[in-house]
Formats: sequence, structure tokens, C-alpha cells
Amino acid sequence: MQQIKKTAEYTLFQKKSGRYAVKGKDKKWIGGEAKQQILVDEKLITLPEPKAAPEPEAEANEAE
Repeated sequence: MQQIKKTAEYTLFQKKSGRYAVKGKDKKWIGGEAKQQILVDEKLITLPEPKAAPEPEAEANEAE
């Protein structure tokens, strides 16, 4: 793994596969939502836009 950035709170690494890893200042790996938020804040990843919710079928059935 290659170290990309080091801050007071965490260290960012990039794996050979291109994926990212985040290690906290307590030497433990960070994962889940916390890792995702750190990578977004550092502009290393972008989150996909949520899909629009489909129309509820209940309203369509009431119109008939």
C-alpha cells in the first residue's frame, strides 16, 4: 500500500487495486460510514446521486 496523506486524525492509503484504506490515529482501521465520509471530504471518491423514488401505486389505483 502507498501512503497518500497523513493528518492528525488519520492516514490515507491506496492499495494496488486502486481502493482506499484509512487508519485512525489509534492505529486501528476505519471503515463503513466514517471511512466513506473521510474519502468524500478529501475528494478521493464521489457518491452517486440517489435515484428518484417511483410513483406510489396507491395513487394510481385510487384514480381508477
